[in-house]
Amino acid sequence: MDNASPVRPDSQDYRDIILSGVPLLDVRAPVEFAQGSLPGARNLPLMNDDERARVGTCYKAEGQKAAIALGHSLVRGEVREARMAAWRDWCQHHPNGYLYCSRGGLRSHLVQQWLRESGVQAPLIEGGYKAVRRYMMSALGRLSLRPMVLVAGNTGCGKTLMVRDFACGVDLEGLARHRGSSFGRTTEPQPSQANFENRLAAMMVQKSRAQKGWSDFFWLVEDEGPAIGSRHIPKPFRAQMEQAEIVVIDDPLPLRLERLEEEYFVSMAAAFIARQGEESGWLAFAEYLRHGMFAIRRRLGEERFVQLNGILEQSLQEHQRRGHAAAHLDWLTPLLRDYYDPMYRYQLAKKAQRIVFEGDSQQVREWLAQRGAR
Repeated sequence: MDNASPVRPDSQDYRDIILSGVPLLDVRAPVEFAQGSLPGARNLPLMNDDERARVGTCYKAEGQKAAIALGHSLVRGEVREARMAAWRDWCQHHPNGYLYCSRGGLRSHLVQQWLRESGVQAPLIEGGYKAVRRYMMSALGRLSLRPMVLVAGNTGCGKTLMVRDFACGVDLEGLARHRGSSFGRTTEPQPSQANFENRLAAMMVQKSRAQKGWSDFFWLVEDEGPAIGSRHIPKPFRAQMEQAEIVVIDDPLPLRLERLEEEYFVSMAAAFIARQGEESGWLAFAEYLRHGMFAIRRRLGEERFVQLNGILEQSLQEHQRRGHAAAHLDWLTPLLRDYYDPMYRYQLAKKAQRIVFEGDSQQVREWLAQRGAR
């Protein structure tokens, strides 16, 4: 890119930015980026957290002019050149991208100016992160008014897999990086609450475009509680879930155990090991299972917890020694029978008037297709 390159204008077409999935460069401080960012954005800050804090303190004490002067004194020389090099490299690899800061103010304009002076054209998002966030929360509220159908069923019935198979499906657990139970965490940390909401909103905006014109369009969502792990489902979305029709998957226990063995033991052990190495990964996997059991000890009762926890430890030894993940079914089967299944039946009974269909996985899939799910 150089001065002869076509100059793309700054943009406030937030819908198009979300729909097109263009690359985004976030020049806010890392702490701001961690609290909430736009889906797919890369953080290459103008100021690090310490520099931002010093400038903020100066602004409160001495005003904007002094704060700007301090900012320039902190980001100069080799520091500025290193950050400029990173921005230029990003722009050269993403010629259709946009940059943004918090409100589309001083920071993004300054980065844009410095890049322009070096021969690189980089349009920015007018209004910055705050403006796009407002748009997405408004869109989430509006799109949450569409009808919903919830997919319910005992643990291991493949509810999440079914939701993912339909274009109208909204995978809340995937967005939250959590499967919604005491054993629900994954090898990836959960996103911040704002990022969970941002990802949900972006997904709904993108999927709604594909569904445009379908008069029978509805969202297909797994039946969840108010929170998934430590992330709360946004109120407008949750409100629609609480009045949605429900379809129930009723698969036999052997099939459920087969799915759970693969998802919670085979795949999770492999994921931990791939992420942390053989020894550390195995220890992390074992701790993941122990933590899940410990989290429900009060509901199980002390005697039952001690019994199942002992079987879990034996199963871990068998799994590690012989690669026999099915050993975990020795504690999972009674846990389903005595804890998860009764809890599911109790919760579902309170929603019985909203159930519109019940069958095995294939029957539910066919019913949804006939209903208009795509």
